[in-house]
Amino acid sequence: MKILAISGSARRNSTNTAMLRAVSAVAPSEIEIAIFDGVGGLPVFSPDLEGEALPAAVRDFIDLITQSDGVIIASPEYVRSIPGGLKNAIDWLVSGDEIVHKPVALLHASHRGDDMLAGLRTILATITDRFAADIFLRLPLMKLEPAEVFRAVETAENRFRVQAYLQAFSAYCDAAGQTVIGPRS
Repeated sequence: MKILAISGSARRNSTNTAMLRAVSAVAPSEIEIAIFDGVGGLPVFSPDLEGEALPAAVRDFIDLITQSDGVIIASPEYVRSIPGGLKNAIDWLVSGDEIVHKPVALLHASHRGDDMLAGLRTILATITDRFAADIFLRLPLMKLEPAEVFRAVETAENRFRVQAYLQAFSAYCDAAGQTVIGPRS
């Protein structure tokens, strides 16, 4: 099972990125997690740049999605909304088919952020028919440094919760009977 974990944060010492790395470290051996932490490096979406003019960074991002069996998104909340970099990354996916039937679930690193999560759930339910709204894990990691995030995720209780979450999402992805859609031309 290949999962792409997207961090919605462009911050170098992002709690969300650290959480995704820690989740990857404790994942069951049958689940491989690749982390995309480059939302800040994607150019601003423009329909004029689609097709033949698609920037290399966007093509690489889309290829990661295409090669995955499912996508997990972890994002901070900025001003009660989705960070601009994550929204921009999602905008790049709207015209293609790569995300339409791809299983997607959320993972959250804070005890708050419900406004952003509600908006993100609406967007994800719009762009994929496989949004797993019921497969969700919230870990209270806000304001922890990356090393502290790893220690928190590695506790027995959190390790169990993370593994149960990943196994539930993996089963959901398996049930999807995914067909791999090729990259954009």
